Amino acid sequence: MRIIVYGVGAIGGTVAAALALSGQEVIGIARGAHLKAIQSDGLLLRTPEKTERVHLPCVSDPTEIDFRPDDAILLTMKTQDTLAALDRLRAAGVIGQALFCVQNGVTNERLALRYFPEVHGVTVMMPAAISAPGEVSAFSVPRHGIFDVGRYPGGSNDHDTKLANALEAANVAAFVSQDVMRSKYGKLLLNLSNILQAAFGLDADYRHLEALLRAEAEATYKAAGVAWLDVGAADARRAQLMNQKPIAGIDRLGSSTTQSLTRGGGSIETDYLNGEIVLLARLYGVPAPANTYFAELGARMAREGLKPGAVSVAQAEAELQVLGAMSG
Repeated sequence: MRIIVYGVGAIGGTVAAALALSGQEVIGIARGAHLKAIQSDGLLLRTPEKTERVHLPCVSDPTEIDFRPDDAILLTMKTQDTLAALDRLRAAGVIGQALFCVQNGVTNERLALRYFPEVHGVTVMMPAAISAPGEVSAFSVPRHGIFDVGRYPGGSNDHDTKLANALEAANVAAFVSQDVMRSKYGKLLLNLSNILQAAFGLDADYRHLEALLRAEAEATYKAAGVAWLDVGAADARRAQLMNQKPIAGIDRLGSSTTQSLTRGGGSIETDYLNGEIVLLARLYGVPAPANTYFAELGARMAREGLKPGAVSVAQAEAELQVLGAMSG
């Protein structure tokens, strides 16, 4: 099995580097300065315990790859970029290869299944960041992260087992799941607060707003008949396998949404995080004004190029009260 990592960013870069360092055959797909740095000097993986550089082939587009029938393709871009990536994979001649959505949110698998028959979901718990072009940092010990892996819409097969084994060899804790979407819906609840950190900054106290977003989400899940699995602090695997530690000389920028706003580029994934709750709320007649507000705020921040911390908690609270999203 060869593994194609499509989107060598924070998560994709950590996975690609860790797999390659374990001896796995890997090809990356990246863009911009990050691609040029990887092609020139390799990919540097920083962790709290060590720093290692690995050289692996990296291209700018899937059409530059001669795909094999047994390739495993890992989608690691943000959801707003998934459709374009699927188009490029189709143009490259991909047909029946196993496709793994190593992404936040619950939309990617459904999009991919329109194009390809062998689609799998992966729940990603991995604190990581691009710390410089050609360099990624993974902040968790003793494992780089925890992944749940399973076929979409349900069950599992040999593709899941093979990828899980490869990830385990690369120091990523991997668990084959018969209902991976329950895990992904659980992770979505955690990701609803990404926009809070991005809007207010790393040091703001927004726990009451976090609880509000989650309460709305759970109400929509119940109305829609969505089952979810708690993969947050109550997940015993976290204490055993994934403890965040600092890396000397590296500042962690925060969530993937915060990192996107810091880099700029005009888009973030909020429409597929809080926006997923908005969609369910509208489909099933459940109010979700707070998630609606923050989905729209995320879009505005990306559109206007606002940086993390550009909004105050007090400002958001006042606007939410006008919308009737907060009591008192």
